[in-house]
Amino acid sequence: MVSVTSTPMYSRPRPSLTIVGGGPGGYEAAMVAAKLGAQVTVVESKGMGGSAVLTDVVPSKTLIATADSMRRAGRAPGLGVALGDEPARADMTVVNRRLLNLASEQSRDIRRALERSGVRVVIGTGRLAGPTTVEVTTEDGTEMIESENILLATGASPRELPTAMPDGERIFNWTQVYSLTEVPEHLIVVGSGVTGAEFASAYNQLGAKVSLVSSRDRVLPGEDPDAAAVLEDAFVEDGVNVVGKTRAESVERTASGVRVHLSGGRVLEGSHCLLAVGGIPNTADLGLEAAGVRLTDSGHIAVDGVSRTTVPGIYAAGDCTGVFALASVAAMQGRVAVAHLMGDAVKPFQPHLVSSNIFTSPEIATVGVTEEQVASGKYQADVLKLDLSTNPRAKMQNVTHGFVKIFARKGSGTVIGGVVVAPRASELIYPIALAVSHKLHVDDLANTYTVYPSLSGSISEAARRLHVHL
Repeated sequence: MVSVTSTPMYSRPRPSLTIVGGGPGGYEAAMVAAKLGAQVTVVESKGMGGSAVLTDVVPSKTLIATADSMRRAGRAPGLGVALGDEPARADMTVVNRRLLNLASEQSRDIRRALERSGVRVVIGTGRLAGPTTVEVTTEDGTEMIESENILLATGASPRELPTAMPDGERIFNWTQVYSLTEVPEHLIVVGSGVTGAEFASAYNQLGAKVSLVSSRDRVLPGEDPDAAAVLEDAFVEDGVNVVGKTRAESVERTASGVRVHLSGGRVLEGSHCLLAVGGIPNTADLGLEAAGVRLTDSGHIAVDGVSRTTVPGIYAAGDCTGVFALASVAAMQGRVAVAHLMGDAVKPFQPHLVSSNIFTSPEIATVGVTEEQVASGKYQADVLKLDLSTNPRAKMQNVTHGFVKIFARKGSGTVIGGVVVAPRASELIYPIALAVSHKLHVDDLANTYTVYPSLSGSISEAARRLHVHL
């Protein structure tokens, strides 16, 4: 009989890692590091999951899911479904209680998973006290944690305007809207980027009158122009008042609501105002300068492709780095950092492989090369845009807005990018993301069976139209 003795992963002392910030960049890194045999401590001030779980991604997307249910209920008569004489109504007390409970539950699940993996969780505020030391302030006092490596994943906070300070009652940032007990009579959203567009779409579907203030000539100025145009058409059709080419100079409370003063002297009056004017990195009072960690001009932590800062042994991930304000990117940066510091196989972070989604109605998902990059000549590509109006499943579901767009490298036919505008575009972008990541040919997409009828059939059809006969 042969006995088999397992060999520990490390014959030397276990590597140690302290993570400041328990959001996606922090907790994903902690899970991977613990699995690889490291001794891991996570320091988080609010609760595991950080802002992404407690006040940002999880609550906002849960709110949007409720709004989408309202949208489908509102369009049911067009499918021959009678839901009664009374229109659907959102009980915001119930909606917000549910989404906050879901956020808290998710936070608890993350903490339990980390602790089961052997990760030490410390609730407190951490800052660098040196290149290998984190000073943590908790309710019980101060603790110095020494480790060979440190990962900073402190995230970002809503940007505030000195002339439009949120009060959590009539004027909100995106973390405060979950205190609403009623659907706003008239919500003025300042900022037409991703966050502003998502909340404008959601509250419009929930039954609020919505005005969206944009400093540019269209919504989503940084996104695919065709996608932005479709969304703006949908907004106009649904009654959203898009106020373009103007800035909010100030916001003030009135006796019964808010008054938003715009550049040029125009004034908008509403019941509530939501400020969605970007975020600022949580890098102040982290001890970065004293430790020698370089910041960019925007105040973000400078990192390279494997999440290293300018100080050996100190890494950073997530919104505090300014790479992409996406939970998926934060998580990937955290995993890449751990792989590098643990000596595991590592691929540097590649921004062009990131797929992202805007949770408006319809959703907008993108990956890889953009229309702007093709127009500027940076990439030579054949572009095929196929409207969903030709898709049988879209017709069955009464989908009136949307398209699939694929970018194929000119000459080779390799898929290098794509855009999907549709319900659940966040799910439909995945096959295009796979094609971009693995350098598949348009014929690989075209020759893969799809279900008939399905919205994904339009991805295959678009790829077929990009086939070049040799």
